[in-house]
Amino acid sequence: MIYLRLFLSFLQVGLFSIGGGYAAMPLIQSQVVDNYHWLTMGEFTDLITIAEMTPGPIAVNSATFVGIRIAGIPGAVIATFGCILPSCIIVSILAFIYYRYKEMSLLQSVLASLRPAVVALIAGAGLSILSMVLFGGEKINLETFDLIGCGLFLAAFVILRKFKWNPILVMVLCGAAGLCLNLIVE
Repeated sequence: MIYLRLFLSFLQVGLFSIGGGYAAMPLIQSQVVDNYHWLTMGEFTDLITIAEMTPGPIAVNSATFVGIRIAGIPGAVIATFGCILPSCIIVSILAFIYYRYKEMSLLQSVLASLRPAVVALIAGAGLSILSMVLFGGEKINLETFDLIGCGLFLAAFVILRKFKWNPILVMVLCGAAGLCLNLIVE
């Protein structure tokens, strides 16, 4: 019976938590604290902290944590499966529709019109990160300009584009160089 409750609780979380992990938190709280009393409110806040620190979606991490706490490894598997099942079904249906109608000109027009928006979103995120690196997250002015960050950005860009180094290696080297240079400057 506990396995069914875990599955149905996290099935609801997976089905109705549209908007990401932070949108899922009230629903998770409702299920695990208010409805079934599996966790206290203090334990729930610890759960959210742990779920945010570990890699992966908050809802899935929460499902795994609650499942293992309530019913061991089988509980973790069942709760996690309940949480991801709605997404798997929706993505499978969308993939079926796409492959079935991918030659349709209307679908191609819709997808073609979405490409610039996706590029703009990625560019916006990149510019936001670049602004944070160069100006420390503050308003753009020359007083807060980070010369070390700018130099490391340009060096990384050239190394990645011209010499095709491994991006992880470039990130580690830039992090080490930035740490050393900032320690020397300060």
